[in-house]
Amino acid sequence: MFIEPNLKGERRGWIEVICGSMFSGKTEELIRRLKRVKIANLKVEIFKPAIDIRYDETKVVSHDANAIQSTPIENSQTILLMAQDVDVVGIDEVQFFDDQIMNVCETLARRGTRVIVAGLDMDYLGNPFGQMPNLLAIADYITKLHAICVVCGNIANISYRKTNQEGQVLVGEKDIYEPRCRICAQLK
Repeated sequence: MFIEPNLKGERRGWIEVICGSMFSGKTEELIRRLKRVKIANLKVEIFKPAIDIRYDETKVVSHDANAIQSTPIENSQTILLMAQDVDVVGIDEVQFFDDQIMNVCETLARRGTRVIVAGLDMDYLGNPFGQMPNLLAIADYITKLHAICVVCGNIANISYRKTNQEGQVLVGEKDIYEPRCRICAQLK
């Protein structure tokens, strides 16, 4: 994709959403797109929620150990302050951000910034997760990725929680979650 000028000679921004279950390759795809942006010598800022320290405190890291430097932040408004005069903003684990993330992404896009976000579209119960439904509604481009069900081998769209811990937010990896299809997610 490229940034095309509008009739006034200004660049146009847009919002890309990469979504799916855990282990579907969302972060891997985000990193791939952001590395291409860097190859194109565009100015980029990358953010992740401060709560996500699974693999690294400051880097966005995929389950395959692919990584890119990022800035951990506590709230989405910080992005507007730190993303002045950039061409592209990347945001990982967007489902963990506060209810202002949609407005932040919209503001950036209206400024002419390409915004690429990645995150879970559903929680472990199969319910919409955080602000992701709102981001999907305003996105210009959507990429839905699927994992492989560890039980039957079909496509998986559920991040099945293997523990009895409750609450929508429980940051974890393969020790707590596994990808399952909607049928196998019902198995205990």
